[in-house]
Amino acid sequence: MPQNMNQNHAITIDQEEVKIMMTEIKRPPKLLNKLAGGSSCCIFRVPRSLVEIKKEAYEPQIVSIGPYHFGNKDLEMIQEHKGRFLDDMLTRTGKSLDVFMNIIVSMDKQIRASYSESIDLGPNDLAKMMVLDGVFLIELFRKVGKLVSTHKDDPIFKMGWVSSFLVRDLLKIENQIPFCLLQNLFEESKDNNTRTLQSLILEFFNYAVDRQPTVLEKYKNLDGKHLLDIFRKSFINTKDKNSIYPEAVVGTNNLSYTVPRPATKLDVSGVKFKANNQADSFLDIEFHDGLLLIPQINMDDFYGSFFLNCVTFEQCYSDCSKHFTTYIVFMGCLLNTSSDVSLLSQNDIVVNYFGSDKDVAKFFKAVGKDIPFNIKNSYLKGVFRELDDYCRNGLLVRWAEFKHTYFGSPWVTVSAIAAFMLLSLAFVQTFYTVFPYYHSNGQK
Repeated sequence: MPQNMNQNHAITIDQEEVKIMMTEIKRPPKLLNKLAGGSSCCIFRVPRSLVEIKKEAYEPQIVSIGPYHFGNKDLEMIQEHKGRFLDDMLTRTGKSLDVFMNIIVSMDKQIRASYSESIDLGPNDLAKMMVLDGVFLIELFRKVGKLVSTHKDDPIFKMGWVSSFLVRDLLKIENQIPFCLLQNLFEESKDNNTRTLQSLILEFFNYAVDRQPTVLEKYKNLDGKHLLDIFRKSFINTKDKNSIYPEAVVGTNNLSYTVPRPATKLDVSGVKFKANNQADSFLDIEFHDGLLLIPQINMDDFYGSFFLNCVTFEQCYSDCSKHFTTYIVFMGCLLNTSSDVSLLSQNDIVVNYFGSDKDVAKFFKAVGKDIPFNIKNSYLKGVFRELDDYCRNGLLVRWAEFKHTYFGSPWVTVSAIAAFMLLSLAFVQTFYTVFPYYHSNGQK
């Protein structure tokens, strides 16, 4: 009986379906190629979990660079100007388009390996797109750097809203092309000027952040994977943190680390906050003897977009430091509520152009939520450790809490003094009431 049942329920496998399935499983992944974890892959699609934080921070609003948003109808306005910039360069250099096309074609494999997603363009079509985008960027930086002339009524420079969106779009992780490609095009089209491409890039973006020329000079030969990476690296100070926190670097395996408390709770514990106006970068946070030095940061749409794209790059690209991730996690711990943002604003650390204090706190909490983070490997591990040690010092914390409770405001202080005086007067009155009685009994 069981044998008959097995025979009756036997399933015949369609060999054609097997062939189709074998073809499908052998087809290489397109949305995240199998080598996307390698050091050559540095331009990524943004994970949905991060897109949901602020979609417009990742999607280009005015210009498409590279293949991910190529052909987007909403970005055609600036696309039409790329040919004009290319023509300007060809006219100035006297070189043919073939020269620049051949450069890109020779880099075809290297370019494709830079993207986490497979590019559905042939070598010639890819070269056309990359020449247009690459030359547009290089000429843009040259025009802003005043290395080449610009028409006084050029809308890209004359219309403020165009420049504002352009700066943000060029720092979005999905809107990048390999820096080595830009460097090759730049070298082929350069004249006798000795300025580096990196210096022109940093000068262009400096219109959004306004750093001192001496700071930019330090990074004029900075290497990077693309524009976002180069600009990100220009905020990473290379000074030796070991000299500031040697105890947090030696023997770290035996040390414990905890994330800091919110700013208002640290304030109650006696931690003081001060804007570090001498720092070259907002990343240069220090803690000394109860004083937390944090460089001033202007929270606006530019920084919001920049932070999100830097954190995304650091989370997707394994061969880079995690400075921005560390900074976002640290600030997210401090800015837990609108009261925390208000406290740091009062100390000139946070300049809020973002919206309400609640909006700033919500932003940092959303970005820092659920992202992998290792305190022991972070550049702020010394600050984490020092803050934790300070807050564990019971005597200092109790004294600070006492002062905050009874002397935190003038009215509380007056009330505490009045209560103390009343208590003292009551004690004196009691003393002079009781003392004569005992004194007279003693004489008897």
